[in-house]
Order: sequence, then structure tokens, then C-alpha cells
Amino acid sequence: MMAFKHYHYPAARDPAVVERANLLNMAKLSIKGLIESALSYGRTLDSDYPPLQQFFVVMEHCLKHGLKARKSFLSFNRTIWGPLEMVEKICPEAEEVAASVRDLPGLRTPLGRARAWLRLSMMQKKLADYLRCLIMRRDILSEFYENHAVMMEEEGTVIVGLLVGLNVIDANLCVKGEDLDSQVGVIDFSIYLKSEEDDHNREGKNVHISAILDQKNYVEELNRQLNGTVSSLHTRIDTLEKSNAKLIEELAIAQNNIIKLQEENHQLRNENAVIFMRAQQLEAAKAEIEAEHIYRQHSRHGMSDIFTEICTHHDESQLEQESDTDLMPARMQREIEFAVNFLEKDIQDKQDTLIGLKEQLKEVKANNYEMYEKKQNSEENGKERDVKERQDGKSGQIAAAMKPHAPSDKEVLTKPRHIAISYMKDSGVESAPQYKLIKDISF
Repeated sequence: MMAFKHYHYPAARDPAVVERANLLNMAKLSIKGLIESALSYGRTLDSDYPPLQQFFVVMEHCLKHGLKARKSFLSFNRTIWGPLEMVEKICPEAEEVAASVRDLPGLRTPLGRARAWLRLSMMQKKLADYLRCLIMRRDILSEFYENHAVMMEEEGTVIVGLLVGLNVIDANLCVKGEDLDSQVGVIDFSIYLKSEEDDHNREGKNVHISAILDQKNYVEELNRQLNGTVSSLHTRIDTLEKSNAKLIEELAIAQNNIIKLQEENHQLRNENAVIFMRAQQLEAAKAEIEAEHIYRQHSRHGMSDIFTEICTHHDESQLEQESDTDLMPARMQREIEFAVNFLEKDIQDKQDTLIGLKEQLKEVKANNYEMYEKKQNSEENGKERDVKERQDGKSGQIAAAMKPHAPSDKEVLTKPRHIAISYMKDSGVESAPQYKLIKDISF
């Protein structure tokens, strides 16, 4: 007996599913062939490039699948311009494309506007982004498509994902002069049917293209790293330049401060030397005043000796003086009284002057000490000048006060002796009150 083989045929599939699968496969072949041919073509694609034309035909069929019929006055209207026009409301970046399509002259049908929209989006390399925004809004798609349409199912998401690969292609399409209203969208399957030799050549080209892409990716990565390094170096150079400028400015300020401090130090040294010299002069003046004071004391002792001598002479001639007192001329008594009054006044002035000089010497010492303290603090230079001017003025006053009195002190000390001797020589007699007055003056 013959044995019969039983063949199991697959169950009948839903025509809508088969149609979606066919459109997905055609989209895959179209996108893959366009990318491969564009990489081997080696230049920017234009509108006459056949794979690019077939890609737009396939995309037009995918967008038309499951499109709802919209009634108009004359007939039912099936157009893809409706959902594409809604993209600008979802994605604000598409407003420029939609406005350009509306402004194109010569487009009379919605289908022509839809074809122009696809080409402009392709040139912008935003086709995948715009259609992704449209697929995410199923509430808007449901107004234009049936539930079994490609754009409503997973196949539409896959097609949009494949469109991302077209961003590596540069397209230069002339939309303005092209007749997009009357074009017939027919898929040419012959360009996708390849022989074994073509497959072999295609594999070789794929290997070559893969190598080129790998080199391109390596160069781009290297370029990116170099750009990052250059940016970091520029940033570092800018930072170093700013730091260098700041350091130069600080160095200039520091040098100016050093010069100012050196000048102030030199000025303070000169002022200190002047103050030291004036202090020595004041010490010498003080020594002279003390010597003069000692000299006056010795002079007073000399006056005491003269008074003793006069008293001795008075004891010897007391009787003669008593007898001749009435005979003393009135003129000699007035001269003696005038001389005595003048001597008293002169001695009192000398004592007042001596006290004033001592007080001024104390003030000069205090000013000298204050000047030494202010020398430690260089910030109060103005006060030092005032103190020095005051010290110079007082030193001048001391010198001026000492000059007129230097020779007169000796005269003061010698005047009583000369007056007494001359008086004794002239009169030869002296009374007791006169001796007492001369004694008071001498002491």
C-alpha cells in the first residue's frame, strides 16, 4: 500500500495583519537599502535618487493604511495630510515645517502637502521625532485611523524606530519646483530583489561600510575627546591668565608699598637724627643753665664776703658814721636807693626767667619723650611735625631768652660790690639800715 504524506497548511491569517507585516517588511527593506546605497553613494542625495523616491512611496503607503474615509461634498476623502498637520500642535518644533508647506506655491491637494511635509522633515532630520510624537497621542490618531491601521499597532512604532537611522543621511531636496500633486506612488520591488552575486557584493560592501563606519565612529570619539581636552586646556589657560594678572597686580602693589615704607623709614631716620641732635643741644643748654646757677650761688657767697667786709669796716667807723650822718648829701641817698631798687627788680626778673627756663626745659623733655613714642608709630607723622615745630619754637625761645641774660648776670653779681665800694669811697661812712639793705639784696 502506498503511504500518503499529510501536509499541514497554516491556518488563514487576518488580511489586516498580513498587510501590516508586508508594509513593515517593505519599510525595513526601503530604509536599509537607502542607508546602504547612500553610504556607498558618497555624497548628498537629491530628489532623483531612486532609493530615496521608493522610500517616500513606502512611507506614503504606511501612512495611508487604515485611514478613515472623511466625507466631503463631492466624494469620500482619504488623505494623510490630516494627521501630519496635527503634528505641529503636539510638537512645537514642527510649526516651521507646516508653515513652509502652506507657503509653497503650486501645491493644490492635501496629498501634495503631505509629500512636501515628508521631504522637508527628511531634510531637517526630524522625521522620526515628529512621527514619534504623533504615535504617542493615540487619542488624536483614533480620529484619522482605524484600529487595525499600521500607525495604531506595534508595526508603526517599529517603523518609527527604524527611521532614526536616516539621520546619518544628508538630503538636498528641491520641493518648490517638483510636481507633488500628480505623482503616482507605485512600489518598485525590482530594486529589492537581488541575486546571489549581488548578495555577495552586498556583503562585501557591508563589510567595507562597517569598517568605514567603525573608523568614522573612532575618529568622532577621538575628536570628541580632543575637543574636551582642548576645552579643559582653554579653561585652564584662562584661569592661569587671570591668576597671573592678579599676581602681577599684587606684586606691583607690594613693590609700591615697599617703596613707601622705605621712604618713611628714611624720613623717620632723618627725623630721629634731628631729634637726637636737638636733644643733645637741650642737654647742653641744661648744663649751661646749671653751671650758671652754680656761678650765681658762688656769686652770692662772694656777696656775703663783701657784706662781711663791709660790716667789719662798719664796726670800726661806727662812731664816725653817727657823727657824720647828718652831713650825708641827699643826692647820694637818692642814688643809693635808686640803685638798690634797680638791683632788686633786676634780680627778681632773673629769678623769674630762671624758673621759666626750667619749666620750658621740662616741657622740652616731655616733648622729646612724646616724640620718641610717636616715632614707634609711623602712622602719626602729622603729629610728629607739630611736636617738632613746637620743640623748634621752644628751643628758639630758650636760646633767645638765654642770650640777653648771659652777660647781664655777671653785671648783676658785680653791681652791688661796685656800688658798695664806690659808696664807701665817696662817703666814707655807712649807716646800719643801709648795710642791712645791701645784705638783703646779696642774699
